[in-house]
Amino acid sequence: MLIKYVNISDQNMKDLLYLKDEQIKDCIQLLLYAYRETFSDPLEILKKNSLGAAHYRTLHLIERNEGINVNELLIKLKITKQSLNRVLKELKRLKIIKQVRDKNDTRRKLLYLDQNGRKFYQQVFESQKKRIFNALKHSDSDSVIKFKEVLKKIINGKK
Repeated sequence: MLIKYVNISDQNMKDLLYLKDEQIKDCIQLLLYAYRETFSDPLEILKKNSLGAAHYRTLHLIERNEGINVNELLIKLKITKQSLNRVLKELKRLKIIKQVRDKNDTRRKLLYLDQNGRKFYQQVFESQKKRIFNALKHSDSDSVIKFKEVLKKIINGKK
């Protein structure tokens, strides 16, 4: 029952107690549209290099987690090792990423963007930045903070 998770002292939260399946479906649909639009922006850049969404997700996580090892990347992406190896092989071939053996544990391979990779990532980022920036700019700070909190809760579980 939703009542357990909502602080009913706040009037806005009381309104949420009445969320119906249709309202939740609308939220899911909005998330799908937001994802589609945000990730359609860099498609042209990716296609020019024969890359797709899997390459982009991998590239983004390596950029955001410099020196991430392959196992940590697997966990974040929730994909198979075989799928990740295919993507990494293509990114290495294009000299977008480099794989470096960990000095403390040579079994671990650490991933970094190389110089071409940083330039490529910046192009992809710039193609998405305007949409996100404008949405955030035209929202009040409280909405932005709460939006990020809700997204984190969606990511972290079904509770």
